[in-house]
Amino acid sequence: MIKRFIVICITIIGSAAFAQQGTGSPYSFYGIGSLKFKGTVENRSMGGIGVYLDSIHVNLKNPASYAGNPLNGTYFNGESRPVKFTVAGTMSNTTLKSNTAEGDANTAIFDYLAISVPVGKLGFGFGLLPFTSVGYKLDDINDDGVIVNRFSGEGGLNRVFAGVGYQITEKLSVGVDFNYNFGNIQNNALEVEYTPEGDVVQYQTDEYNRSDLSGLNLNFGLNYKTMVTDKLELSATTTYAPGSKLNSKNERTFSTVTVDGTTLETTATSSTIDANLEAQNLKKTKLTLPGTLSLGLGIGQPKSWFVGAEYTYQNASDFSNPVFSNEISTFENSSQIAVGGFYIPDYNAFSGYHKRMVYRAGFNFANTGLVIKDESIKEFGISFGLGLPVGRRNLFSNANVGLEFGKRGTTNQNLIQENFINFNVSLSLNSRWFEQKKYN
Repeated sequence: MIKRFIVICITIIGSAAFAQQGTGSPYSFYGIGSLKFKGTVENRSMGGIGVYLDSIHVNLKNPASYAGNPLNGTYFNGESRPVKFTVAGTMSNTTLKSNTAEGDANTAIFDYLAISVPVGKLGFGFGLLPFTSVGYKLDDINDDGVIVNRFSGEGGLNRVFAGVGYQITEKLSVGVDFNYNFGNIQNNALEVEYTPEGDVVQYQTDEYNRSDLSGLNLNFGLNYKTMVTDKLELSATTTYAPGSKLNSKNERTFSTVTVDGTTLETTATSSTIDANLEAQNLKKTKLTLPGTLSLGLGIGQPKSWFVGAEYTYQNASDFSNPVFSNEISTFENSSQIAVGGFYIPDYNAFSGYHKRMVYRAGFNFANTGLVIKDESIKEFGISFGLGLPVGRRNLFSNANVGLEFGKRGTTNQNLIQENFINFNVSLSLNSRWFEQKKYN
């Protein structure tokens, strides 16, 4: 077990070393940033579905997964289920395309660390993952092709969770996650002034905003599995996260800055004043996290193949942020449809490593809920992945790699279309909780 913890720690350190910014999307300007996918690399490689639950993989989408049926066989010296560890990171390349220009953004981020511990019919889960991410640099250009505003932002929300699942019957289990969300969002806005001759004025005004966010929310899960024939197993899941509130402590300053006339980069700050947010009732505000409902259904042959679909609905129209409100964007209720599955040629093969590999694929289509200039921002993705067995064969540990191709947004109304490629990698490790040596 200690060796496995060492592997996890090394992976986290490696991820943290390159995870400087989790997104390069201009759409992270709106709301509280771009929502990060809540799920494992295994989920992502199957189009994002979380309907498949088993005894050897952590499922971050459904807390009912912490409970489950015992493993058949003599694995782990008769213990019913293993302790499960998982950790992951993602590297992304995004091409940003407008009607007039094109550019690239490369990002990397630590995705999650989670542990699931079985205790009889109960199971417990603990972990850390990013919830939203902010990272953008935007120029507002007028009809003459001149930059009149420059915006930049960074930050995001992280989530620490603790959950419990309970197996009601052999076929039915339930669970709940308790989530604590925390983090900050920072935004800069530079309004660029010009002389009558068209030169950049040396001294400009920079507006800086920061919100420190925190709040609790719950996620309930239900899982039902039954054999419909001698070989086919039906799986049905549902999760529900009620709407909740985020507490936001806000600050705003205005600074006189010196900018480079060519690059518009800030070179010095000469004076700063604090805005009186108290008088505007904006010093402390509350933001609404919309409620989310997900329904999944799938069928397959255990340890051989599986195919499933999942529908997710969110009351995104309930979201509002009085501190960073603008006139061109609104929110509408969002939805997503995901379809995917896996195939294992022969999980118990004695020869042929490729026969024990897990082959995954899927796709999804989503309305993100963000509306800009009356254009609904939609997203489409297709994904592929491999589960690579590691260690001794009967321990079920594996490394997982995934590749996602997708598109977000549109070039209509002079907006930006993102074409992205995500490379995901994770470790999914299984072990006994404690193991007593029989001989010294």
